[in-house]
Amino acid sequence: MSVGESPVEARPRRRASRALRFTSILVAVLLLLFGVPWWTLIAGGNDWPTPVLVTGTIVVAVVFVAFPFLMFAGHGRNHHDVPAKIADTTLGVVWVLFVWSILGQLLTAVLWLAGVGDPARYRIATVVVTLIALVLLLWGYAEAMRVPRVRRLDVRLPRLGRDLDGLRLVLITDTHYGPIERSRWSRGVTEVINGLDPDIVAHTGDIADGEVSERRDQAAPLADVRAALARVYVTGNHEYFSGAQRWVEHMASLGWEALHNRHLVVTRGASSLVIAGVDDRTAAGSGVPGHHADHEAALEGADPTLPILLLAHQPAQIQGAVAHGVDLQISGHTHGGQMWPFHYLVRLDQPVLQGLSHHGDRTLLYTSRGTGFWGPPFRVFAPSEITLLTLRTA
Repeated sequence: MSVGESPVEARPRRRASRALRFTSILVAVLLLLFGVPWWTLIAGGNDWPTPVLVTGTIVVAVVFVAFPFLMFAGHGRNHHDVPAKIADTTLGVVWVLFVWSILGQLLTAVLWLAGVGDPARYRIATVVVTLIALVLLLWGYAEAMRVPRVRRLDVRLPRLGRDLDGLRLVLITDTHYGPIERSRWSRGVTEVINGLDPDIVAHTGDIADGEVSERRDQAAPLADVRAALARVYVTGNHEYFSGAQRWVEHMASLGWEALHNRHLVVTRGASSLVIAGVDDRTAAGSGVPGHHADHEAALEGADPTLPILLLAHQPAQIQGAVAHGVDLQISGHTHGGQMWPFHYLVRLDQPVLQGLSHHGDRTLLYTSRGTGFWGPPFRVFAPSEITLLTLRTA
């Protein structure tokens, strides 16, 4: 710090610098997201008539300017569902157009090598990109809005007692009840779960985008979920934007065991299983009192000879599970990428995208692609799932 510069003066300068950096990055990202489709479909070498060029440019410019305001109005501190729905849908459409516009530029290069002249090769690429984007968006919307298919898998746990062999564990996660009203969808999910005759049903977080008071009706069908031994739930990162403790209390009021850094034991015959849960890894930085991922607290007093099933929202929490001798961790969070090729960005943050994986000497991790969706109401090459894990002895 220079002479005469007080800490009080330095802090606002640092905040202003961070705000400027964030704004610059945001503008650059938006320019890419909107600019690449504009260039590929409207400008570039298409040589459209002037009215088409001008009208298309104006439309893109208006959406470009309106998008951040809609996003902040929809998902900011005083969020509103209508602008959220518009912004989320716009994001999904622009993402698909951006990805396929890049591939469209490659197509124009191939057509050029094949001897196709101007503006034909650009117009061919535009038609191809538009048709592919339209098909993917319609299909992706149908995939996002349907009740998920059941994904079935046998999982062998060497320490599982014989009387628990064949235990049916149903996993749902990332329901993300949000701006789009999905009470009917939620009832459909409950009906599928009950039809699987589960022993344990687990929800590994990101239950909703919004407060309990806003999403109560969409979450209500969870009260009707049936399980022979236990219904258990842990928080995800989105709970910490939407009243995490209130969701913990609400799930308890619906008859679910909220495993807020604690465990319970289920028994069938002479065999028992520890079911533990930890808060999401973002909980410690959320400012919600008493919330943080704590494996020690979750397993305190548990019999070390019993197998352990751990609920943790993010696959990235697997190292804590390995360190504490967990037999099986179940997680969500990744959505399986939700909209290709976002899959590759997810892998920069998470060790696993989806499916069953092995970690350390003992620990298995199952990562669900998610039951619902976040934000854009589209799923492209990443179908949702309700997971039935049948636990088997060695």
